[in-house]
This record gives sequence, structure tokens and C-alpha cells, in this order.
Amino acid sequence: MKDLGKNIIRFIKTQQILSLSTCVDGIPHSCNCFYAYDAKNNWLICTSEHETKHINDLKTNNKVSGTIYLFKKFRGIVAGIQFNGTMYQALDQKLKRAEKIYYKRFPFAKKHPAPLWIIDLEKIKFTHNKLLGFGKKLVWEKNTD
Repeated sequence: MKDLGKNIIRFIKTQQILSLSTCVDGIPHSCNCFYAYDAKNNWLICTSEHETKHINDLKTNNKVSGTIYLFKKFRGIVAGIQFNGTMYQALDQKLKRAEKIYYKRFPFAKKHPAPLWIIDLEKIKFTHNKLLGFGKKLVWEKNTD
């Protein structure tokens, strides 16, 4: 995605776990998931069983938010993204693409297949005080035109 920014894309590609949040009836729920990134479609792809709380929440509200952050043992570097998007199960042609990307990144996941889910990113706020400077943020929003 040209308009997303190379620093944001590079950051997303180098991490592998996201924190996902759903909310139904004012009750939030969070979980952690391995993810793969589809740069062409600007999707985060993850797996999860249908019986999980966060997947059941999607039946009522498929708008999600989450974070991906850089973990460093030493202090001073704050880096990560906060995102909003729409989450849905990968089916048909989207499933084929999602499988190719996800299983390339996590081949061990083929041994324990689970449904694949797509987070279609709509907004990202990127923080990286080493790259951008302290307190600076990059914000990207999906063009809906």
C-alpha cells in the first residue's frame, strides 16, 4: 500500500503478535494472536476457532481495535501501532490468499488448522520515538472514496 508509509509497513512486517480487542454490549474483550500481513490488501491475517469469545463477538460487532508493539528489554524505545478495522472470516478467494500468506509465515500452523480471519485495516497510528522523535505519531486512514 503506497499511501501507508514504508516505516509503518516495515514495522508491521517485522512483528508477529497482535493484541486484538472486541466490544459487545459495552463489555470489552482482548486476546493475543499470531498474525501475517498482506501488504497488497492491507490486511492482518490471524487464526482463531469459532468458539472463542472474540470470534463470537464478531457476530454482533465486527469492528475491532488492537495494538502491535515492539518489545525491547531496555528502556527508552516506545514503538508500536494502534489500529482499527473490520474483521471477518476469510472465505473463497480471500481464503486462498490468506492461507498462502499466513502459512508461509507460520508453517507450523498447518499442523493445527483453524479458521483464518482477516482484519481489514481502516486506521493506524504509528509511534516510534527512535525513528520519529519523542511524542511524534504517523496516522494513516483508509481512503473510503
